[in-house]
Amino acid sequence: MATAKDTVKKEPQTAASAPAAAEAHHAPAPSHGHKAARYTEAVGRRKTAIARVRISAGKGTVTVNGKDVKSYFSTARLVAAAKAPLNELKLTDLDVSVRIVGGGIRAQAEAIRLGLARAIVLRDGEWKPRLRAVGYMTRDSRMVERKKYGKKKARRSPQWAKR
Repeated sequence: MATAKDTVKKEPQTAASAPAAAEAHHAPAPSHGHKAARYTEAVGRRKTAIARVRISAGKGTVTVNGKDVKSYFSTARLVAAAKAPLNELKLTDLDVSVRIVGGGIRAQAEAIRLGLARAIVLRDGEWKPRLRAVGYMTRDSRMVERKKYGKKKARRSPQWAKR
């Protein structure tokens, strides 16, 4: 026995209702009152170091993993390497926040430099030619070569003995 529930079928879409359904599907999402992006984020890598760099308008502070950049890096040379894009462009009104994992401190400083340059370009594309000319937009892809079997290191062979 067929009940009323079993016999109900969907109405076919008419030509007039099809475009309306398509427009409703592609309509922009409702705005919830969010402001424009508060910060710009980019990723920089070097060897095994990965830096997530966020820049925002501010007073010019630079923090790395919650510490001031000068207390995180032991030497002024590494601090200068990390802040190089800011110093090159003489930008003093940007706050920089960095989360970095992996690598040694030199690789971390260079990863921050790349991430910072990328974030600045995302924020204002006019700086790209100048940063590219100085070499801050190029990813240094050199990695440690893997160790091979039968070798002591990647290429170092065991000591040869005549007898």
